This record gives sequence, structure tokens and C-alpha cells, in this order.
Amino acid sequence: MEKGSERSILIAGAGPVGLTLALELARRGIRPRLVAKASGPTPSNESRALGVNARTLTLLEECGATALILHKSRRINRFRVASRGKPLLTVDTAKLRGRYSPLYALPQGDTEDILIALLAQHHIVPEWRTAVEDVTGRTDKPAVLLRHADGNSETVSPDILIGADGSHSVVRERCGFTFPGESMDMPFYLADYRYTQPVETGYAEGNFLNPGVVARIPVREDTLRYISTREDYEGLITHPGEIRDKPWVSSFRVSFRHVESMRRGRVFLAGDAAHIHSPIGARGMNLGIEDACWLAWLISEGREAEYSDLRMPAIETVIKATRRNTVFVTLRNPILTGLRRLILPWLSLFPATTRAVLRTVSGRDTPPPPWIPGAK
Repeated sequence: MEKGSERSILIAGAGPVGLTLALELARRGIRPRLVAKASGPTPSNESRALGVNARTLTLLEECGATALILHKSRRINRFRVASRGKPLLTVDTAKLRGRYSPLYALPQGDTEDILIALLAQHHIVPEWRTAVEDVTGRTDKPAVLLRHADGNSETVSPDILIGADGSHSVVRERCGFTFPGESMDMPFYLADYRYTQPVETGYAEGNFLNPGVVARIPVREDTLRYISTREDYEGLITHPGEIRDKPWVSSFRVSFRHVESMRRGRVFLAGDAAHIHSPIGARGMNLGIEDACWLAWLISEGREAEYSDLRMPAIETVIKATRRNTVFVTLRNPILTGLRRLILPWLSLFPATTRAVLRTVSGRDTPPPPWIPGAK
């Protein structure tokens, strides 16, 4: 196949996945066009994704993003599990050896700002408020209708079209990709609390309420995020300090879906456009960034036809793990929740089990990138 630098490439979507893809192409001498329906990057106080894992940090070393992420992020040193406030299990992240800790906390908006700044060094700027309205023609020669902020339209025929346009992907829908799967009937609730003073941010915690669960995740030095399956969860939180305000409150439902193939002709999908799952384990954004890095490498090698075959095993691995972990966390049966409470403290006696959990959180349960020597 032709090398990527000899062809026109259109990326739909300028979230972390689209930005990473554009950056990884640009540093290889390939200049893509990047369009997005959004008016700008994700507001830092509405960042759905918070976790940046070790695999992502390895992948983003060469483009220069890793050092900047480490400078701004907060390292998670421990994962704690409790039941009605009683400690059950603490896992020290240092038990998994590697160049990076398994997980760091950084709001998605901050990650996007870093990627946008690095892209600017390659003289590439996302075209905000430029929506993909339709894709027609054959998938081996797509025609893309773009609608600009001023209302004017434009039709382009890129050699390669990449949909990184999220879970409601227009590219996926218009190009005939199927998106099978199922949704959970249980709603999840989210609130970010900002405190008047800095709080402890070195750990993440899940507290089983039986029924229900409340998870605590660091956001910034003075901000924590709480996620729960109980609508009344805000009254069940023990706050670590005086509350200044609540920057963000939201709710969502969890689905497990993935396309059957990530490529049709010269149309490719990456990130949430190709797969969605539970946020447990912070794998969503990180898995999408993996997609982006693999696809950029394959395009630069003229091997993009291999993309779906190489990525689908990783997608299936992550969705299987997140489904299993979500079921475990959201148990309702009193007998099963009782067994969970009895079993968890014993896991600390089995180092191989805790290392396996950390390996999954770090993203090292998927194939390592072959273009990075020594990657694990």
C-alpha cells in the first residue's frame, strides 16, 4: 500500500483520540486534517476521563506528551476497598514494577490541552465547529459532507477517513458499521467536590454500601470525584474537608458495545466510535489512545489494512475485563455481597492476583506496541 504521507487523511473528532492520532501522524511527517463538531476542547471541570495509565504514557513518550502529563497529573499510589467504611483491601501500586505507576489522575481537558499544544508545534490546528454531516459513496472512496460554523458546507474525498467522533459517531453510522452490545439498566451518578484546602489525592477508593457503591477518585489537589450507583450517595459521603463548591454533577448509564470490524475499505474507527464500556478501571480514553497510536504507525508503514485484525483482540480483552469488574462491583444479592466482603481481605495474601489487577489497570494486558523497543 501507499505510505500515509502520499495520501490525504481526514480525522473526524478532536478529543484525546483524534488529537493523539493527528499528533502521531504529524511526528512521522504525515499531515492530516482534523475536524470536530465541538466548539473547543473538553472543559477541564467537565472531564469524563480522569485516568492516564502506564501503557498510554509509554505510547506518548516519543511525541513529547508523557513528560507534560507527568508534570500535571497526580500519581495514584494505592487502591483501597472498604465496606460501609471498614477497610477490606489496600493494593500498593508499586507492587507492579515498571517505568510508570499503573495509573495517574489528570482531567481529560488537561490532557487535550497538552496534545493541542504539541500539535501546534507541527502547525496543525483542529477545525472546531466543523461537523461531519454525512458520508456517501463507497467505503473505499468516501465523500464527506462537512458543515462549517458559518453554515457553509464543503464536500471532501479523503484517501483515508477516520472516525474518532465518539459513541454517537456519524462516520460509524453512515458507513454501515454495526455496533452490537447491551446496556445496563442501572444508572450511575457523579459529582466533583472542590474543597477549601488541599486534600489527600494519593489513593482511589471504592466503598461498598451493600446495596450500592461509592467510589472516590482524585481530580486535582483540592478536588475529588465521587461516582455511585445510589441516587442518594451525596448524603453518604464522608468529606475530607470543608466544601467550596461542586464544579460538576452528572449521571450516565453504562453500555458494552463494539464494532465487529474497525475498518471498512478506507474508513477506520478509533476510540468510543468503535467501542464503549464501563469506566471501571479507567480504560476508555486509554484504549482509544492505543487505537490512535497503532493506526498512525500502520498508516505510516502502509499497513493500515491490518488495523482491525491487530486491534480487535485488545478491544475484546478490555471489554471482557470491564464487564466482569462492573458486575462484581454492582452486585445486589445479599449472599453474594456477603461473600465479596469475606473474600476481598484474603486477596492480599495472593501477590499474583494483585499484580494481575494492577497489570490490567496499567493497560499492560494488551499487546505491546512493536515500534517501541522494550515496551511491555
